[in-house]
Amino acid sequence: MRSSVTLSLVPEAKGGPFVFWDRLDEACAQAAALGFDAIEVFPSSAEEPLLNSLPVFLDHHRLKLAAMGTGAGWIKQRLTLTHSNPDSVLQARSFVKGIIEKAGRFGASVIIGSMQGRADKPNDRQNALAQLADSLNELGEFAENLRVPLLIEPLNRYETNLVNTVQDGLNLLATLKTKNVKLLLDLFHMNIEEQSIPSAMHEAGSAIGHVHFVDTNRRAAGFGHMDYVPILKALLEIKYDGYLSAEVLPWPNSLAAAQQTMIKFQELVLGRK
Repeated sequence: MRSSVTLSLVPEAKGGPFVFWDRLDEACAQAAALGFDAIEVFPSSAEEPLLNSLPVFLDHHRLKLAAMGTGAGWIKQRLTLTHSNPDSVLQARSFVKGIIEKAGRFGASVIIGSMQGRADKPNDRQNALAQLADSLNELGEFAENLRVPLLIEPLNRYETNLVNTVQDGLNLLATLKTKNVKLLLDLFHMNIEEQSIPSAMHEAGSAIGHVHFVDTNRRAAGFGHMDYVPILKALLEIKYDGYLSAEVLPWPNSLAAAQQTMIKFQELVLGRK
């Protein structure tokens, strides 16, 4: 398993669970100094100017790009893949495709979280899931052509009513024609929705493509009361070899959150006290 830390380039997302903000150069320098393997970037769009500098900073600091998020499509433009307006869905797909093309230069995963949207009424859920599956089939194939893994993230019930649990995610994957979509498991959301996080990870198995490494209170691992030992044991048992990426609040500040994440990563994964 490898370590990653998040960076947001979206001003409208201020207050959200990202360790570093705005300064790509500083984020890469600090991540590398702390021993992280990669960064996960949350851009405003595929046209984000700072992305032009990403190859230089990654190369200079010997970092990988773990993943790229698409949530700015929702935050900035209120785009979702399940919108009732077909034109809006087309715009959402186009937004995601732009991110996929950017991530394709680095072989990095692309995350669909908040852009999955939600059903306006409970009896609309199945139609919304069918619409989401249609979008994932198109986007998954598009991403596969660029050798980009596409990720769908189960979110807690307060953020969506579509994909909340691992089982919801697996049920959705089973309906897809594309095989290029995996699950992003976020420990914060799992702590709310799953009866047992280790059991859910065993259930997901090889369908896990990425993990958000976070504590129960959305702070860095070790700043809450998550029991990580059985979680890491489950990941080892299913032979997960992807990233543990810190999508956490910058509490008490960005550097402290990153340092604490690395301390916990080294303790759990590398066996260092």
